[in-house]
Amino acid sequence: MPAEVGSAAPEFSLYDTDRNVRTLSEFRGKTVVLAFFPGAFTGVCTTEACTLRDSVADLNGLNAQVVGITVDPPFAQKAWSDANSVNYPFLSDFNREAVNAYGVALPNLAGMEGYVAANRAVFVVDGQGVVRYRWDAPAPVNEPDYAEVRNAVAACT
Repeated sequence: MPAEVGSAAPEFSLYDTDRNVRTLSEFRGKTVVLAFFPGAFTGVCTTEACTLRDSVADLNGLNAQVVGITVDPPFAQKAWSDANSVNYPFLSDFNREAVNAYGVALPNLAGMEGYVAANRAVFVVDGQGVVRYRWDAPAPVNEPDYAEVRNAVAACT
């Protein structure tokens, strides 16, 4: 069952860009912005990653933590994060654990039969682990409404 507003956010254990295991529960007590991206080193994903990067100070001021998730390996995520000075953790969902649990799996990305990526999606999870906001891109080229995401975070404080 996908993660819906009002439901408990599914727990995950995923590697970050330094190959350390990170979990959703480690952020308990903070509002978490989970941003799912189709793939590193792509145009719209880079724009979104940098827009979130530029919003981190504001979101941190609201006791929020941004976390990016792609199905890319940690090595590619590290190069992409470093190239774009990303200042929040990126987690590798190479086993598709989180994309399936959150209901954002995107099969056959770019016409590649059998390749499952994450659809572009944003979840705001409150400090108790409840999903308070969900946005799914109608197509991978669409970006979220960043003001709407910020308002969802502010509503959790």
